[in-house]
Amino acid sequence: MSEVAMQAAMDAGITGRLRHARAALVVSFLLQGATFALLVTCIPEIQHRYGLSDALLPIFLAAVPILAGVGSISSEWVVRRTTARGVLRVVQPAVCLTLALAGLGDRLWELALALGLFGLLVGALDASMNMLGVGLQHRYGRSIMLGFHAAFSLGAIAGAALAGLGAHYHLGLPALFGGAAAVLIPAALVAGRWFAGRAELGDAVREAAEAAARSIPWRPLLPLCAAMAFAYIADASVSNYSVKYLTDGLGSREDLAKLSYLGYMVAMLLGRAVGDRAVQRLGAVPVVRGGAALAAAGFAVAAAAPGAWAGILGFTLLGLGICAIIPQVFAAGGRLFPADSDAAVARLNLFNYAGFLIGSPLVGAIADASSYRWALLAPMLMILAIVPLGAHFGSGQPLKGREELRAAEGAGL
Repeated sequence: MSEVAMQAAMDAGITGRLRHARAALVVSFLLQGATFALLVTCIPEIQHRYGLSDALLPIFLAAVPILAGVGSISSEWVVRRTTARGVLRVVQPAVCLTLALAGLGDRLWELALALGLFGLLVGALDASMNMLGVGLQHRYGRSIMLGFHAAFSLGAIAGAALAGLGAHYHLGLPALFGGAAAVLIPAALVAGRWFAGRAELGDAVREAAEAAARSIPWRPLLPLCAAMAFAYIADASVSNYSVKYLTDGLGSREDLAKLSYLGYMVAMLLGRAVGDRAVQRLGAVPVVRGGAALAAAGFAVAAAAPGAWAGILGFTLLGLGICAIIPQVFAAGGRLFPADSDAAVARLNLFNYAGFLIGSPLVGAIADASSYRWALLAPMLMILAIVPLGAHFGSGQPLKGREELRAAEGAGL
């Protein structure tokens, strides 16, 4: 075989492995979406099973993103000594196992242990999944990350639907979570066989990590950081309290209440499917401002809802409005620093955890002091604050090279 033919055969083999690795990571995101949705849509059942009071609930919910941040940072240290594939192959089945543990206990310390492990492991899972995604994107030479996050949305829709069926047929948490874990764990183990490693990625993960570690000025990113935090405060409010609001605040049946999160995720998925086209036709600024206004209207509809279906409509409108904001935050950061987009994305992603950390205790504390209707107004005001920040989502003036970077830093930016 000639050298040219041999190289062509090698390239074809690598391309095939990349396709398998990409499909495996899609499955990983899908499984994580299902696991997360099952947990958050069953918060009322978890409260009832463990006797968790409304006053303690925000503390338990706030502990998860804190530990997720610890897990994410720790995973970066572990990945440097092993591989992102190795970390993901271990932590994803373990996350599914913690889901089962959350449904099997009946004492508060058992719930604290299960949620603590879930938080630590899900942070490592999130970091390693996205590391592999960035590495694959570098090898593909084009944007493929949106497809991974769309898979997460699909998984979340499936998880929320399964939780609704579980509530309708009164399965109970041991059967629901244990049965789901019995399917999710083998699926994660099978997908793990095909995750991308050094043969597929080469130095792509290391190069992305080095790019993310570069020093860039904070000040140009601060409006986008605020928008990211506000968006995730809204998202955390829906994830943690939409079902509980319908059951406790509107007197809904538990199976019907699950549709609040399901509608939110379906709207988000559909919105993201057409969001890129809307941005291309209208521009990022009007799409972000219009989305923020629609999301705020969704909160208002949900807060004023006379019954369950009106509440579901409100959360569905919210998903449609918020769907484009988070991707456009990342896109705007990349436009500001085209030479260091990975570094910008890494900094902006920190405010994902900040939003979740603030959102859960904030809504829970207001609800405990007054009602869930009043509590929903807090994230509504924050999502409205994105409207005046919309100007920062435009093309702007990119800071491209080291010369501009040093000038910005010298100016105190």
